[in-house]
Amino acid sequence: MKKLEHKNCMLSILPVRDTLDVIGGKWKILILISIMEGNHHFREIERSIPNLSTKVLSDQLKDLETNQLISRSVSNGFPVRTAYTLTEHGKTLQKLILEMHNWGVLHRKKIIQ
Repeated sequence: MKKLEHKNCMLSILPVRDTLDVIGGKWKILILISIMEGNHHFREIERSIPNLSTKVLSDQLKDLETNQLISRSVSNGFPVRTAYTLTEHGKTLQKLILEMHNWGVLHRKKIIQ
C-alpha cells in the first residue's frame, strides 16, 4: 500500500473515527444485533446480552436513538410497553455487522487452531 500524505491519511481516518464514535464501545453493536434478531422490548434486549446492566442499556439506547439508528415507540396499554426498531439509517449497518460477524468467525478459527 502506498504511503499517504498526512492530509490524505486524515481523509481516510475521519470517516472511520466518526463510525467508531457512533457504534464503538462494548455494547452498541451487541444491542443493534439483538434488535435485528427480533428483541424489540427493553427487557428482551437486556436478557439477550449477558452482563449488560439496566443503566448501561438505557444510556446506550438513548445514544443509538440520538444518532438515528433506532426508533423508540411507546404503547399506551397496560403495562406501558416501549419497543425499539432499527431505522432505515440503522439498517445500513446490517451489511457491516454481517462482515464483522464473518471476520470474527474466521479469526476465531485461525486463533484457536
